[in-house]
Amino acid sequence: MNIYIITGASKGIGYEMLKQLRGHGERVIGVARTNPHELEDFIIADLSNTESVEQMTSQILTDNLSKASSFTLINNAGVVDPIGLIGSVNSLNMMEALAVNLAAPMIASNAFISNLKDFEGIKRIINISSGAGRSAYEGWGVYCTTKAGLDHFTRVVAIEQESAEYPVEVVAIAPGIIDTDMQEAIRSSDEDDFPLLGRFIDYKEQGHLSSAEETAHKLISFMDRKDFKELGPIADIRQI
Repeated sequence: MNIYIITGASKGIGYEMLKQLRGHGERVIGVARTNPHELEDFIIADLSNTESVEQMTSQILTDNLSKASSFTLINNAGVVDPIGLIGSVNSLNMMEALAVNLAAPMIASNAFISNLKDFEGIKRIINISSGAGRSAYEGWGVYCTTKAGLDHFTRVVAIEQESAEYPVEVVAIAPGIIDTDMQEAIRSSDEDDFPLLGRFIDYKEQGHLSSAEETAHKLISFMDRKDFKELGPIADIRQI
């Protein structure tokens, strides 16, 4: 049985991936702050509370170890706030973004690798990154930094796993610009806080946003590729 763990699974591409994978008959454990669709095999957890991430991840793996042929951890949960020029950003909001976007995926990945050290089946970590981690955008100092950190963490893990007896395949992939609640939050921001606001409004008005459903389908197809490992550790869905 293939086991998938998806964070941020209550909406957006996380929810769409969960639906599509379950439609293929896969076992998927969703994780999010809320469960608005009242889904089964779903853990309600606030990933900004990083103290609980290790134990939660370890418990999921332990509960499914005897029946799994593969494990895939998809670190999808993320927040774009706080949006604002550095010097005007609330420090508590900064810390929450660092926790959700960077610390939680790092801790979950650490627990994943540790608990599955002797597991001989396929093991994969998919870190959902962003073009913001590869380019600098005014007003996104926190978001850009967390995604750049996630990319570099992925590079390090990929190098380390080259010498592992049963290695974990790891890729950070940017999914493109998607029509989700995050994009709505961006468009509702203040231009003084986010000078590129007009560009993101244009993306919506000109139909340049991909749907969450389409993006989830592309990400699942990407994970199914036999040359998955060769495409990483840093990838962009628009270039595959």
